[in-house]
Amino acid sequence: MNVLYEENGAFKVGTVLADNETSLQVEALHGKRAKVKAAAVLLRFAQPPAAELLPGAEAIASGIDTDFLWQCCAQGEFGFNDLAREYCGHAPSAVEAAGILLKLQSAPVYFYRKGRGRFKPAPDETLRAALAGVERKRKVQEQIESWAQRLLRGELPRELHALLPQLLYRPDRNRPETKALEVACDEAGLTAARLLERCGALPSSRDYHLNRFLFEYFPNGSGFPERLQVDDPQDLPLAQVRAFSLDDVSTTEIDDAFSVTPISAARFRIGVHIAAPGLGFAPGSEIDRLARERLSTVYMPGGKITMLPPAVIERYSLAAHRDCPAVSLYLDVNADGFAIENEHTVIERVAIAANLRHQQMERLDEAFLGDLIPGDVPYAGELHLLWRLALALEARRGKPTTVPERPDYVFQVEDDRVTISERKRGTPLDKLVAELMIATNSMWGKLLDDHGVPGIYRAQSSGKVRMTTAPSLHQGLGVAHYAWLTSPLRRYADMINQWQLLALLQGEPPPFSRNSDALLGAVSAFEATYSAYSDFQEGMERYWTLRWLVQEGIAVASAEVLRENAVRFERLPLVAKVPSLPDVAPGTRVELDIVRIDLLESFVEARFRRVLGT
Repeated sequence: MNVLYEENGAFKVGTVLADNETSLQVEALHGKRAKVKAAAVLLRFAQPPAAELLPGAEAIASGIDTDFLWQCCAQGEFGFNDLAREYCGHAPSAVEAAGILLKLQSAPVYFYRKGRGRFKPAPDETLRAALAGVERKRKVQEQIESWAQRLLRGELPRELHALLPQLLYRPDRNRPETKALEVACDEAGLTAARLLERCGALPSSRDYHLNRFLFEYFPNGSGFPERLQVDDPQDLPLAQVRAFSLDDVSTTEIDDAFSVTPISAARFRIGVHIAAPGLGFAPGSEIDRLARERLSTVYMPGGKITMLPPAVIERYSLAAHRDCPAVSLYLDVNADGFAIENEHTVIERVAIAANLRHQQMERLDEAFLGDLIPGDVPYAGELHLLWRLALALEARRGKPTTVPERPDYVFQVEDDRVTISERKRGTPLDKLVAELMIATNSMWGKLLDDHGVPGIYRAQSSGKVRMTTAPSLHQGLGVAHYAWLTSPLRRYADMINQWQLLALLQGEPPPFSRNSDALLGAVSAFEATYSAYSDFQEGMERYWTLRWLVQEGIAVASAEVLRENAVRFERLPLVAKVPSLPDVAPGTRVELDIVRIDLLESFVEARFRRVLGT
């Protein structure tokens, strides 16, 4: 005796060795013996041989029209044997009964399973809806296959073009367009970006990286609405100074400027003048909403996305040959030891005489180190005095620079060609700007704290830097208060602090209380967003560095070993892994072959060539 039984949702056939009423000892076709519950047995048969039942049943099932079989069913529940008898018109053979069972089991849209070997036909209306759904799925699958084949031929279907950003950066795997792209990628062995590039969907690798960032952080575009209301205070006193700024040549958001005014033979009044966009719009205004959404200016080689609208920047940037609204910190210093004898802060207009650029003033660095003041360089005397003050400020912080800092790299992109130049850090000009900004942020942070005005501070303890609304020691800088206030055109944290400072100076209540949702929310959002913007900038700098290698046809490059197989390319802001690097000490100089550069993946494959030295 043989049996057809169900086990784990599958039909199996075996020969009965022992029948214990509630269970059977069965030998399967491959010889394995198993205990089968009697309730799991669907059919007992002597003929055909056990091995022939399922092949014969499958042949019968394949010849049965599912729709006709459904029409043969009664409306209630039925057993497969009953339906087999009605369908065949006679007592069915084991093969015929099993064929009906397989057909019923394979058509869940037509027949609902109600137990082992028992079924119920789907109601007519439900069946029609289900069949329509099946047909829709079939057509969608056909469309997926059609799109995939077009992609493989290098064609971009119109329907996929409309979803290009989503397909590249946040694919929805439930959409047929995404499924088609995945099918094509699997068959071609390519990434989505590479396949779409082959289809002409990516105008440039640069746009691919930039648009990923814009898709994530500027989904509604990076432009600004027109006709935003910007106030222009007319009643500010004009300072009796002529100030100058010092920035990179590409800087358009000029936040800070300086002035030097002799008081007596050995005393000077040093002015640090910070742009005051906080006078141009108020917290809660439309411009504030836009700035709060962005939180910072986004920088990248060859471009930027400003935090503030052009109208605000044009009005409040400390541009040359204009009287600009500013918050000014004045320090009365003695030139002998550069002790600060007095300090005070005012809101005023400041005449900006010049916008100096680092690239035009670089020779002052070497001159100052040699205690020389070139007479043919504008503002050389003032800058030399500021540098000496900066040295004194650095010494008082107790954090002198002892290790040469790695250089900054300046990228210039014109007509898709990039130039990369080094700018040393820690030079006299670099130091004077940095130290005066640290001093200003520290003094104004203390001023807010002394008057109980909440602000956003940077603090550092145990090596970790964090933002906080409570003033805390910044160990790295060696100051007790450090509030960001010197870049209000570019950072929203500085903008908030400036509003707080303006209110204090004007004798008004501060717009943000210490535990306000607006203040705490800005702190939380700023840290995450500022970090993401920084990562994007680094990513684009890496991309343009790789572009430079391709552009210049660099086949061999030198690098310094950092650790294990990681190296830093010399005179370039580029770190890469070199699997073929031998076991050499960190700091070792090596020469590398540039094997391959992938601009879509921002990847460089390099191979060890030889050791150059240490």
